[in-house]
Amino acid sequence: MPPLSNAHDHARTVRMSSLGARGRPLESWLHYRTLLPAVSPYLATSVALACAAMGGAGNVMVHYTRTQGLTGLVDEAAEVARAADDVGVRVGFAVGMADCNPLVYGPSDPALQPLSPNLRAVIEDRFLRPPLPVNEQIALVDAIADAAGSSTFDVQYGPGGPHWASAGLLERIADASKRTARRVHMHLLETRYQRAWADRTFPEGILKFLDRIGILNDRLTLAHCTWATDEELDLIAERGVTIALNSSSNLHLRSGIAPLFNMVKRKCKVAMGIDVQAFDDDDDGIREFRVIDLLHGAEGFITKVSRREILAMACQNGVASVRNKEFEPIGVSASADLLLLDWNALNDDRLRDDLDAIDLLFSRGAARHIAYLVVGGRVVVRDGRAVGIDYDGMRQELLARLQKNSYADDLGRAAVASLQQAVGAHFEPACIQC
Repeated sequence: MPPLSNAHDHARTVRMSSLGARGRPLESWLHYRTLLPAVSPYLATSVALACAAMGGAGNVMVHYTRTQGLTGLVDEAAEVARAADDVGVRVGFAVGMADCNPLVYGPSDPALQPLSPNLRAVIEDRFLRPPLPVNEQIALVDAIADAAGSSTFDVQYGPGGPHWASAGLLERIADASKRTARRVHMHLLETRYQRAWADRTFPEGILKFLDRIGILNDRLTLAHCTWATDEELDLIAERGVTIALNSSSNLHLRSGIAPLFNMVKRKCKVAMGIDVQAFDDDDDGIREFRVIDLLHGAEGFITKVSRREILAMACQNGVASVRNKEFEPIGVSASADLLLLDWNALNDDRLRDDLDAIDLLFSRGAARHIAYLVVGGRVVVRDGRAVGIDYDGMRQELLARLQKNSYADDLGRAAVASLQQAVGAHFEPACIQC
């Protein structure tokens, strides 16, 4: 079959549950990122992309929203590109861009007030640094594209979303995308809190605003759209925008279940994303088929989203989001991109010889069944293991560096824990847990 195309990811260093973020809503989960110590971007990205490849992805969208900061971002992006080349996957690299709302969707002070002075100082130092001016953010993307862009590393504009990027920044990105033909990748309406903020902030409608400034077109990928209305989905479909669905991530982050049936019914182009949190808090893209199918596929005797449509989401529809190039089906004239599964392992009980392989793929398929991943004629994964790097050795080195610095961050952990209570009370004032 074709390799998977992970249409939305962040190539994070480790699973966020290892930092205590399990079961947190997005609005508080995000703050745990500051507990990740800075490490070599080449080391961190090599391990992350190897995990993605071992999960079946030959194309990976990296929305680079948290930098290591050990060098300038141009040099860091070049190291990310080097890691992608060594692992052997194709990468879409959306440079994270933001200039507002670093803690909550609105002024930060109400969320900071309950914190003690010393913990507040920690949060302000880590989250409230002045953003780069808009012109410099645009210029930075251009510089990264010049330094690191290639046929296998597509540099894109990556605003966090309208809740983290001002109208002025989004307008400039729309103009720059038109000028350069670079894609734009951003989050939209992931949670009900973002839905409420968008409705307050854009009386005309958030999608109508995005359409008016010229960013809503076939160069745009919108991650999530969990809380999009039918009218908004109609406009997304009409403009040729890709939606990156992240079903397991939404479950982990309590964000809700996206209206996939309505997206498909309205002929939206939907692609599968992993968002660094597949169902088992891993990068298993094959198991994600099953999550999508079980959540959205059928009700009783009625099929709502077909397996063919789900496979297109996983393998085909996200290619342009990553590569800025349309999907090529397997054939003589196409690139040698293949994902081969071990049929004997998938059908290990062998009670019948007439079973549909797709039936078994959707009922029990997982990354452990991968025999080979081939990207551009190069073997990237063999028998479930990445072959381009020393994955085991590099992961051990990465964890050793992270562990050394993580244990020393007592003040950071205390500050983030205190902030969680304040943020929860901010979004849900009547919540007993807050």
